[in-house]
Amino acid sequence: MPVSYYFRNLDTMPELEQVAIENCRGKTLDIGAAAGSHAIELQRKGIPVTALEISQNACKVMNERGVVNVICEDFFKFSGQKFDTLLLLMNGIGISSTVDGLRKFFEKADELLLPNGQIIFDSCDIDYMYEEFQMPSDRYYGEVKCRYEYHELLTDWFGWLYIDQFTMQEIAEEYGFDVKIIFEDDSNQYLAILTKNI
Repeated sequence: MPVSYYFRNLDTMPELEQVAIENCRGKTLDIGAAAGSHAIELQRKGIPVTALEISQNACKVMNERGVVNVICEDFFKFSGQKFDTLLLLMNGIGISSTVDGLRKFFEKADELLLPNGQIIFDSCDIDYMYEEFQMPSDRYYGEVKCRYEYHELLTDWFGWLYIDQFTMQEIAEEYGFDVKIIFEDDSNQYLAILTKNI
């Protein structure tokens, strides 16, 4: 993925991301905020947004770009505030790493949501990647290993989750969330809004 992709404005974002930003409301936590492009657009809309990011370098970039509230922290260790909207874009739900990790994500999200709060995120079904290969038998097929490379720099390998909407919905409902798919494209990507079933 080119570095420039992390420095887009609203007009150059894909429709899925534009729809997600349009649906944010109230106090918003942008989880895995990266270079802050989504947080900047939310600020422009007057939405009080906190950008949460584990990378210190990314947090520095966000500060330089004018993101007002930046917290450099692991989502699963973050606490002390509650929000109306939890936003995870560019398959940000992937931080869950595994299906079991997705269950932990929903537990943590429940801690961070205000009454009537919502989670907005996108993901995709990557079963098409196995058209010429056998599905893994020892794990869910959307559990993958990734790393970033930039010039001579390489990150460590890390787990990342791509979750199909049907498995996601089944797990979300275990934790009392109602699921609404508000956008789908022709690349198996979808955008979901989850609200607590109170």
